[in-house]
Amino acid sequence: MTDCDEFRVDMHVKVLDEQVVQRAKDRSLDALVYAPHFVRLPEIRRQAERFSDDELLIVPAREVFTGTWRNRKHVLAVGLTEPVPDFITLTGAMQELDRQGAAVLIPHPEFLNVGLSEADICVHGDVIHAVETYNPKQLRRHNRRAKEIVEDTAKPAFGSSYAHLRRSVGEAWTTLDTHVKTAAELVERIRDGGLTRVVHRNGRSHELRRRAEFAHLGWENTWGKFNRLILSGMEATHPDRDEYDGRFDDVSVY
Repeated sequence: MTDCDEFRVDMHVKVLDEQVVQRAKDRSLDALVYAPHFVRLPEIRRQAERFSDDELLIVPAREVFTGTWRNRKHVLAVGLTEPVPDFITLTGAMQELDRQGAAVLIPHPEFLNVGLSEADICVHGDVIHAVETYNPKQLRRHNRRAKEIVEDTAKPAFGSSYAHLRRSVGEAWTTLDTHVKTAAELVERIRDGGLTRVVHRNGRSHELRRRAEFAHLGWENTWGKFNRLILSGMEATHPDRDEYDGRFDDVSVY
């Protein structure tokens, strides 16, 4: 653990392998929250268990895509007990996350077409435990707006690298004032308001990482990717998949 009293968590990363783990350790992180796109919860859990060790805790999570591809709003759920698909209504997702007792985090609020609005956060405030105020993928004006939303809604703040690229891991993190040993303990601390500080790196290297991550959006948000993954391939987290046993048919948007 770093600095005696602080526990440092990169609260949202999309990549995980040996290089990512080593980079996190080199940057004195204590934990990563791993939530890749379009991957079902059982596989995320397997990967998290595989790469966790006594030096670095890997916590499985899901960034649920609510709404349609053109108007999707992301919700980060930590501590799910059962799989939740993408492309369901925001209300349906929030009700399910609340039922499961997950820690519910709002990444990149009001960012492009993928962030919850301040109004959304107010409507679902009883279910939401923290709102992101910094990640390198956002432009500075987005991070400023996120801080305003946190002030207006009185929600705890968190930060993350939102790393889609390996070298972005550890560019931003959130601190806790107590050490946690398990994913369940982290969920409990988030739900209890135990997040203390949002910290990020500065300087030329950080700026280059920010630009690289923002540029990655060009590939990530193309209609071609949607057509290939969602419509043609019936992605693993599509609500029509047999694994969900029709449980989300009433809140599916496709």
